[in-house]
Amino acid sequence: MEKPLKAVSFICTLKPGNEESSSQKLAEQLAEEMKVHNVETEFIRAVNYTIIPGVEVDLGPDDDWPALRQKILDADILVIATPTWLGQMSSVALNVIQRLDAELSEKDNEGRPRTFGKVAAAVIVGNEDGAHKITADVFQSLNDVGFTIPAQAATYWNGEAMGRIDYIDLKDTPEAVASTNKLVAANVAHVARLLKDAQYPPVA
Repeated sequence: MEKPLKAVSFICTLKPGNEESSSQKLAEQLAEEMKVHNVETEFIRAVNYTIIPGVEVDLGPDDDWPALRQKILDADILVIATPTWLGQMSSVALNVIQRLDAELSEKDNEGRPRTFGKVAAAVIVGNEDGAHKITADVFQSLNDVGFTIPAQAATYWNGEAMGRIDYIDLKDTPEAVASTNKLVAANVAHVARLLKDAQYPPVA
């Protein structure tokens, strides 16, 4: 049997602690589908950690980012799960992505950013428009710092605009979301396994 792949899923809800979260719910559903493809997922609720705003690898003794960064480096797959606020990703998600800017200066022995060979996926929820824009912003940013974006690697749910129903309120998973979860899981695991077996060439 193939060795399991590792995924780390950053839950970028604004809700601290273990409060019920739509972002967490959809990220967990994606993880269940990735499990079918022998992917193990660790969840990190980013707001529960001190991630100091900035673009450095380490911003001092009070900064939790270095340990969280190591989890990303140890994984094959990074999932960013975010709610939609004012049509944008959460400030927590943006902070996580901005900290990854430091990876442009962190190279392996072949001159590649250490994020090369890792793939990314996005999970987006909200009862307002914004999922496509957030997907574009997340994927452009992560690709810039070295992550590979598989085909159709985002799953999302948008409720009725200005409505009061959140994803956590749904009794059943919409068929469109369920089928997208399966597709994302399959594509992400496929590309991650390919890159694990055949890394990008050295940077001249």
